[in-house]
Amino acid sequence: MKAVVVEQYGSTEHMKYVDVDLPSFHSTQVLIRVRRTCVNFADIKARHGNKGKGKLPFIPGLEAAGVVEQVGDEVTSVRVGQRVIAFPHNGSYAEYIVADENLTFAISDHMDEDTAGACGIVSLLSYSLLVEIARMKAGESVLIHSAAGGVGTTAIQVARALGAANIIGTVGSVHKLEAAQSAGADYVLHNESEDFIEQVMQLTAGRGVDIILDSVGGKITEESMHYLAPYGRLIVFGNSCGEYGELNTKNFHASCRSVLGYSFGTTRKERPESLREAVAQVFRLFEQGKLEINIGSRYSLQDAALAHELVESRNSTGKVLLVVD
Repeated sequence: MKAVVVEQYGSTEHMKYVDVDLPSFHSTQVLIRVRRTCVNFADIKARHGNKGKGKLPFIPGLEAAGVVEQVGDEVTSVRVGQRVIAFPHNGSYAEYIVADENLTFAISDHMDEDTAGACGIVSLLSYSLLVEIARMKAGESVLIHSAAGGVGTTAIQVARALGAANIIGTVGSVHKLEAAQSAGADYVLHNESEDFIEQVMQLTAGRGVDIILDSVGGKITEESMHYLAPYGRLIVFGNSCGEYGELNTKNFHASCRSVLGYSFGTTRKERPESLREAVAQVFRLFEQGKLEINIGSRYSLQDAALAHELVESRNSTGKVLLVVD
């Protein structure tokens, strides 16, 4: 089969489209013919070796959509010929992948292939952040950093579906404003503007926001304390800037505010069973027309290096999809 492999850590020149062996699978696993996969920022980090030095070469990618080709003897929840999304152990930039049954989910016939290939992490992550971690209540305000990206545009819609009263998106460059606005944010701000904090406080009548979703890190995390409302929750789920912010515990005691962390990758490994309920709820949002995945760009699998360069340039909006012929 064909697959994209990273032969050395570093630039995209080390990503090669080559022939590799068809993966074997066990009794509780599923072999899937991939139709779509997509680029997540974690793939960029993995290519650079920032997520730990593993075994080279490796196939990048965390999620895919396709058709079940074969199932292990103990598999009961999916069948051969069924369309699924899955989260494989050993990369998704390939014509075939193997995933555990508990990380493979059947999808509706009404879901198109592009949506299926791009929706997995962004929709489940958005739902988990807002419902399970932040425990959002209808009427609360939400601020979403990197609001023009795949997670950002999806989280805006999920927050809206859950009854958020005021949704503020932030972007790092002005050309991304429209993408966040189109996703349904009430306001979109440039987080590099000098009066950014004052703008947030003005939009919340001086109270601050109830929930902040932060995948950026660094000073963005640190400055969140200036506009997080009493009893507010700061959810840290990434550090795309390459740094982690430092917080002082004095910012949480008297104000009853909280900082919470979440990793989809950790949850996938340690508590995969917790994702099944989130999948059911997210699929319901799709069926109700309350959630739509913003596909910003499409590339063929063999052009995965170009897709990585786009995401790494910070010029992409929405999800960057890889189509497997």
